[in-house]
Amino acid sequence: MRHSPILAGLVAVSLFATAGVFAQGTQQSVALTKIDVVQVANGYRASKVIGENVVNDANETVGKVDDIILSADGKSAFAVLSVGGFLGVGTKLIALPYDTIKVLNNKLTMPGATKDALKALPEFKYKSG
Repeated sequence: MRHSPILAGLVAVSLFATAGVFAQGTQQSVALTKIDVVQVANGYRASKVIGENVVNDANETVGKVDDIILSADGKSAFAVLSVGGFLGVGTKLIALPYDTIKVLNNKLTMPGATKDALKALPEFKYKSG
């Protein structure tokens, strides 16, 4: 006897729905929030921003995005920039609030930034472990 894919899907859904009844531990809930999906779609994907050069208002490269980090509470984003050095040698990582970077003419821009000013900032080191 052949079962339809719809029947198989209903069985799977019912198994997942009842799985919580048999789960050990504390019940959990997730708060859902409506968002404007068009606004989100017009944003910038971290995977596309990482590796991009950051320029100042004189169009001089002042750093390169090494990573984007969310704060532990998820309320703040930080850009980790690689600054200084040449061809990756002698570079230093710094962290800045992500909102210090602007997008102008499809370029990541930090108005007023200079290589020397960014190199003078404290070095950022990733937490080990």
